[in-house]
Amino acid sequence: MTRRLLIVEDDPGLQSQMRWCFSEELDVSVATDREAALTCLRREEPEVVTLDLGLPPDPGGASEGFRLLEDILQLAPMTKVIVVTGREDKENAVKAIGMGASDFYQKPLDADILTFVVNRAFRLAELEKENRELFLREDGANIRGIVASSPQMLSVCRTLEKVAPTDVTTLITGETGTGKELLARALHDLSHRSDKPFAAINCAAIPENLLESELFGFEKGSFTGATQSKKGKIESANGGTLFLDEIGDMPMALQAKLLRFLQERVVDRVGSVNPVPVDVRVVCATHRDVRQLIESGDFREDLYYRISEITLDVPAVRERDGDALVIAQSLLKSLGKQMDRPNLCFSEDAVNAISSYPWPGNVREMINKIKRATIMAEGKRVTAEDLELPCQEDVSNLQLNLRQVRERAERQAIVQALRTSNFNMAQASRLLGVTRPTLYNLTDKYRIETSQDTSKA
Repeated sequence: MTRRLLIVEDDPGLQSQMRWCFSEELDVSVATDREAALTCLRREEPEVVTLDLGLPPDPGGASEGFRLLEDILQLAPMTKVIVVTGREDKENAVKAIGMGASDFYQKPLDADILTFVVNRAFRLAELEKENRELFLREDGANIRGIVASSPQMLSVCRTLEKVAPTDVTTLITGETGTGKELLARALHDLSHRSDKPFAAINCAAIPENLLESELFGFEKGSFTGATQSKKGKIESANGGTLFLDEIGDMPMALQAKLLRFLQERVVDRVGSVNPVPVDVRVVCATHRDVRQLIESGDFREDLYYRISEITLDVPAVRERDGDALVIAQSLLKSLGKQMDRPNLCFSEDAVNAISSYPWPGNVREMINKIKRATIMAEGKRVTAEDLELPCQEDVSNLQLNLRQVRERAERQAIVQALRTSNFNMAQASRLLGVTRPTLYNLTDKYRIETSQDTSKA
C-alpha cells in the first residue's frame, strides 16, 4: 500500500529539500497555502502531513497555520500532522500538540531526523488503523458476507452461531434485500454439513406446475417431456442443507407434501411409488408475515411450526443503529476494487445522506446505488448526488422534528403523572422528578389543564 505524504510549505527551497528526502519511498504532494492544502487533503487523503505554521498571508506569524491545523483535524481526524516550527518557536509547537498535532519538527532541515519523525507518524497511523480493523473484527459480525456493528444485527449473528452446529429447521424472516440468503449460507458453512451440498430454490420464482418436480424430482415418463429420471433439489442436497427461499409463496398443495417430507424425511418423486430417504437440514426464508398468511388461509399452521423451530428475524437496514454507513463503506471498498477505483471515499454530504436515508430496498438497494456512484463519481469523493440520495442540508427540519418528538413525550408524561396522582400537583411533581414551580411552568407551556374536571388531555 502506497504511503501518502502532504508537505505544506511556502518556501520553494525547503519544498525541494523535503521532496528529496522522501521522493523514492513515498507518494509526496506539496501545497503552498491553506486553500491548496485543503484541496490536496480531500483529493489525496494523505496519512501524514508536515505543516509549516508560517503560511501566507501571515508568513511571519502562525495564525494561518493554526487555522489549517484545525481544518485538517476536523476534516481528517485520523491524519497525523507534524508541525514544522523555527528553532526558537517552542511555544507554538506546544500549542499545536495541545490542539491535536501528533508531533513537531524544528528547523533547520536535517534529512535523517525529518525522515525518522515522518516514518514514526506513518507507523502510528498504521497501528491505529490495524487496531480499528481488529476492533471491528472482534465486535462486528464474524460471518462471511455480513457487515454489521449494530447491536440489533449482532444479536442475530450471535444466535445464528449458536444454532448453526445443530440440525434444527430454521426460518429466516425479514424484508427483501436484508441478506437472508447470506445468513442461510452461514448456517450451512458453520455446521458439520459444510462439506456437503447447499441447494437453494426460490419458491416464488418457479411456476407452480414446475415447482413440485424441481423440489421432489420426477421419474422417466411421469409427464410429457420427462425423457429421463431427475433428482429434485431435496435429494441433491442429501447430507447438506436445503434452502427454501420465499417459502411464504409456496402453493398450498405443495405445502402438504413438504410437511410430509419434514415429518418422515422421505421424498416421493413425481410418478414414483418408491420413497427415497433423504438426510438434509432445512432452512427457509420469507419476506412475508407468515402469521398473516395463516390467518388468511394461505399457509398451513402445522407447516409453520415445523419450519420455525428457530426463527431469525433480520432487521431492516433502517433499524440497525449505524449499520447503513458501515455497510456502505464496505461496499464502496469492494466495488471500488472491482471497478479499478480503489481510492474512493464518501464526501461529508454523502455520509449524512447515507445515515439519514431510510433504505426501503435495504442492502440490495445500497449495492445498486453505490455501484452507480462508483462509476459516476468524479475525483476520489463520492457525493450524495452520485448516490442519487437527497442531500441533508436542511438541519433545521431535523431539529424541529426532534423537538416535536421531545415535546410530545414531555406532554404525555405530564398528563400521565397528573392522572396518576389524581391531579395533585405536589405528588405529580415528585413522580416527574421536578419541582412544583417547574411543573406549573410546563403545564402553562403545553396548555395542560391542572384540574380533573376541565382536563381534556
